[in-house]
Amino acid sequence: MKKLLYSFFTVIIGLIVFTSCTNRSVTRVSPDQQIDLSGRWNDTDSKLVAEEMIKDVLNRPWREDFLRAFNKKPVVIVGIVANKSSEHIESETFIKDVEREFINSGMVRVVQNAEFREKLREERAQQGEFASPETQAKWGKELGADFMMFGVITSITDSYKKEKVVNYKVNLELANLETNEKVWIGDKEIKKYIKN
Repeated sequence: MKKLLYSFFTVIIGLIVFTSCTNRSVTRVSPDQQIDLSGRWNDTDSKLVAEEMIKDVLNRPWREDFLRAFNKKPVVIVGIVANKSSEHIESETFIKDVEREFINSGMVRVVQNAEFREKLREERAQQGEFASPETQAKWGKELGADFMMFGVITSITDSYKKEKVVNYKVNLELANLETNEKVWIGDKEIKKYIKN
């Protein structure tokens, strides 16, 4: 009798495991579609914050002042955006969203950050050895940045029982590289209410 019950429960558990594994489905969706499964910071948040903050920074006086003074587009480098939130946020994704918005605006020029500049310099050095002289990238032609953007992503979580509110705040600053003057400070908040 014990063997029969044991076999019966083993079969039932096996069926439950088998059916739960076969119910999974994957559907292709548009990358523009907003999907928020966990309530954590996601690609939609990154894009929305980058769009709004770059729209704000580009419409402030610093850019017009620079154009009047130098009669050229300002050159911007996006530096470190530190993640000091309570969860893992890939800040490099956010930095790329910010760079994309800057470039696509056509209002500023964007140069590579320090990490990628080194890779470009390595490639230029290799071209000096292996590429024909007429196709080699020349040394000393790099574009210097006029302004640097940097910032921080933070979050505050408030929870009670099966509910929580997460408030993400992104603070960015733009500074003149020559004078160290802060020419713009902006922030954007996203608040999420999560109920289990």
